[in-house]
Amino acid sequence: MPFKNSASRAVARFQIAAVMTLILAAALAAPCAARHAIAADDPMSVVQSTVNDALAVLRNRQVPAAQRREQLKQIIAKSFDFTEMSRSALGYHWRQISPEQQQEFSQVFTTFIEDSYLAKINDYSDQQVQFVTSRNDGPQYAQVATNIIGSGKDPVAVNYRLLEKDGQWKIYDVTVDAISIIANYRNQFNRVMNNQGYPKLISDLKSKQQALAASLGDRR
Repeated sequence: MPFKNSASRAVARFQIAAVMTLILAAALAAPCAARHAIAADDPMSVVQSTVNDALAVLRNRQVPAAQRREQLKQIIAKSFDFTEMSRSALGYHWRQISPEQQQEFSQVFTTFIEDSYLAKINDYSDQQVQFVTSRNDGPQYAQVATNIIGSGKDPVAVNYRLLEKDGQWKIYDVTVDAISIIANYRNQFNRVMNNQGYPKLISDLKSKQQALAASLGDRR
């Protein structure tokens, strides 16, 4: 199975930090188009709104975990560009698969990521988020730098990369301590695609996602 290499520690650390913003949920492609983007004038506003709304849900431990997971899905669905994330995760292989396979991969990859992070919901232990800077990386690209502050621990640098489409800024990648989560998956997917092809990749990804869903009590 893929997803088991020397970069797994970075992914695990990312997963814990990502609980603050509760990254990546909802469906992609056509289902994604039905959702509304968050209304914000600038990248910092998108990140602040997403993080603060997610933190409010995470801190409300009186609400059952399943209900909080659903609330977090709704929050992050507004501010992430899942189609772009899926395309980037496959890299040049994206152009080598059919439109039907692109949609299939997008849907499975998003659900896999969603369940990976929703499974970490109880890892949140009142960490704080410090919003540091926002900068443009070109006409359509920007980065927002934040720090995750935990009691007695060194800050974790979490940067959000955003892309502007149709007048809306959306997050398409997140880095933790300068390690890109999408680049990490791209490296793993690239090896499987080169050695065994798309059928093996999607089969393994579906198996992993189904195991995660089962652990959440979700029999999708």
